[in-house]
Amino acid sequence: MRYLLSLICPLMTALPLAAQQDYPITPVSFSEVRIQDDFWQPKIRTNHEVTIAIAKSQESGRIDNFRMAAGRMEGAFCTEYPFDDSDIYKIIEAASYSLQTFPDAGMEAQVDSLIELVAAAQEPDGYLYTTRTIGENVHPWAGNERWELVHELSHELYNLGHLYEAAVAHYRATGKRSLLDVAIKSADLVDATFGAKKLRDYPGHQEVELGLVKLFRVTGEQRYLDLAKFFLDVRGRPGVGNPKQYDQSHLPVTEQSAAVGHAVRGAYMWTAMADVAAITGDSAYRRAIDRIWHDIVDSKYYLNGGIGATGSGEAFGDAYELPNMTAYAETCAGVGVVRWNHRLFLMTGESKYIDVLERSLYNNVLDGVSLSGDHFFYPNPLASMGQHERREWFGCACCPPNVARTLPSMPEYIYAFRDEDIYVNMYVSSETEVKVEGTPIRLQQESGFPWEGTVRLSVDPESPVQARLRLRVPGYVRNAPTPGDLYRYADPELPAFTVTVNGSIVPVTTDDTGYLTLDRTWRPGDRVEVDLPFAVHAVRADDRVSADSGRVAYERGPLVYAAEWADNDGEVLNLIVDESTPVRAEKSGELGGVYVLRGQAKSVARQLDGTLTTSAAKPLTLIPYHLWNNRGPGEMAVWLPTTVESAQPAPAPTLTYTSTITSSLDDAKPLIALRDQLLPKHSNDHSIPYFHWWPRKDSREWIQLDFPALANVSKVSVYWFDDGPDGGCRIPADWHVEYRTGDGWSPVEANGDYPIAKDELNTVTFSTVQTDGIRLLVDLPEDFAAGLYEVILE
Repeated sequence: MRYLLSLICPLMTALPLAAQQDYPITPVSFSEVRIQDDFWQPKIRTNHEVTIAIAKSQESGRIDNFRMAAGRMEGAFCTEYPFDDSDIYKIIEAASYSLQTFPDAGMEAQVDSLIELVAAAQEPDGYLYTTRTIGENVHPWAGNERWELVHELSHELYNLGHLYEAAVAHYRATGKRSLLDVAIKSADLVDATFGAKKLRDYPGHQEVELGLVKLFRVTGEQRYLDLAKFFLDVRGRPGVGNPKQYDQSHLPVTEQSAAVGHAVRGAYMWTAMADVAAITGDSAYRRAIDRIWHDIVDSKYYLNGGIGATGSGEAFGDAYELPNMTAYAETCAGVGVVRWNHRLFLMTGESKYIDVLERSLYNNVLDGVSLSGDHFFYPNPLASMGQHERREWFGCACCPPNVARTLPSMPEYIYAFRDEDIYVNMYVSSETEVKVEGTPIRLQQESGFPWEGTVRLSVDPESPVQARLRLRVPGYVRNAPTPGDLYRYADPELPAFTVTVNGSIVPVTTDDTGYLTLDRTWRPGDRVEVDLPFAVHAVRADDRVSADSGRVAYERGPLVYAAEWADNDGEVLNLIVDESTPVRAEKSGELGGVYVLRGQAKSVARQLDGTLTTSAAKPLTLIPYHLWNNRGPGEMAVWLPTTVESAQPAPAPTLTYTSTITSSLDDAKPLIALRDQLLPKHSNDHSIPYFHWWPRKDSREWIQLDFPALANVSKVSVYWFDDGPDGGCRIPADWHVEYRTGDGWSPVEANGDYPIAKDELNTVTFSTVQTDGIRLLVDLPEDFAAGLYEVILE
């Protein structure tokens, strides 16, 4: 059998590798773990057959950019962003992983062809950045010269980080040096350019640090590791770059204590810091990432495992700022959470990091891709009015290939080892082999996860051997949904579970690291059985999370659940639940065969006079959160109100609510916000939905409301969205109201000026018109877009 070691830990047979310190715990490489379950295995196969979308990269022009840079076709840089090169590298990385599980001559030939094109696009000195090499339609983020805007948005180094990761993955998968040689040539140029006595600058988007560490591990070149550390240490230094929280350059990395700024950038940086700390023993790095990790899990971590509360800057919000419907929780950030926490486990051996990894993987990352493998979420909200829907592709297409490279490497998170310790971190039907004191031990796991907590483990050494089998006891079995106190179970109980070895019950004792350890001499044919309790838990958030006040969520095992329109008569946002009413798990044939949760709920509706009515109790069904939106867009909620006061009533049938709303944008879904009858606390309130025209600016836009019948209108009120000073929207330069007259539009006779103010309703009154349509004309500011929360017609 051919053994390939971990993606993370050192591997070298063909190239020399210097002796080095590294993570004390070694994961069993995904290439040495054979998944045999009916949950992950179909997803990994769909990823291979569908999601690794080389065709999409061709359709979107990403491959053509390399052809033009290589001089093989004429034209100008033809995609939206300078970082589009990185998507090709991630696809190569994903395919390299997947080929180790599913040998595929056709895919391998496609990868070889892509690599040949990348090599041809590389300039003679190693520079590789298609928008500049093509030279026509050079992206404005690129700057006029190489590396000029590297600390801003050029993404020159970001792209290279993904190139280096792909090169190492491809070399390990195939033994071919074709892409590795391209990466080494590039890294040598970067090393000759940047450094303490050279160009002192840092990447505006962290990623190259991760790639450089992988190149160091595969080549043994110390200067690559030193360069990764340089890029980390130069951040936040006086006179270097443009320090800002957005890209975590506001302080030296070792002085940072809070998760701020762009969530993906942060997660990649903290992962790289863990890598460098593991190899160098840098305790200041370790202390910094520990502080930041606690800041996240204590106050900035979504129940679905996501990070990054706001779309404004794709960033972390303040502590306990965790809105649901406008939650960003980007798929790429979830991938970063998984990778970072895996490193922290390898560094410490503590199960709390696997708890976080597992939650993010099962809920946030899996939510990023449809069951069919060809539609994707960029943000992953925890509530929806129907404005959210997975898409086939994005202009900024970082998330699909990030999912594509994560799924085939997922088996690496299941097992790990250190000396006489064998860790079983995730319960997935699978088999692998590890060695303890030179003795091979075959492990075969039969697991009911994520639907049932039954685990059967065969421990079959070649000959008797002393070893410690360390079984992770998940937080949800220990009444701790997440590390820290951000979330807690409303129904705390500690049900017992049993562990048997060869049919005999053994004492169950969980140590401080969260593992149950079976320390014994293992013999051929030994069997371990574990039955972990899978209770349905109602979850409450810390009282400081205002978005979840008076609400509960439900989870079972590693899965968070959600109420979706398709199972609940089309409406879920207006539901309230009684915590005393039992919620039970039940097998269902829906969505490919899952366990759903059944309970009861009442619905609340607002009347035209403002009063609320509550229905009688009716059946409630919840599905695993990661499966929502596979049956079309509609209402969804993870956090369900427990009182009328905390509920979101079904809107009253006002003129706005009953209108058909369109706009100068092609996408109609965000317009739902304009009639939800939710007023913000202020013009930069990200806790409720809003509509905006970003990135348009200095243009005339419109919103049109078509009535179901003629109506009299004499008053229009709007509430403007303005996310200044950091965002791209401001109150408009001007606005006007028109009404339909026959086949045309006429301005209303306004009683005074049109108000334009933040943080309040802006109302214009006018002589009554009888019409079947109203249109708002909105003039955007010269340098900004504009947006609205609500339109009210009277």
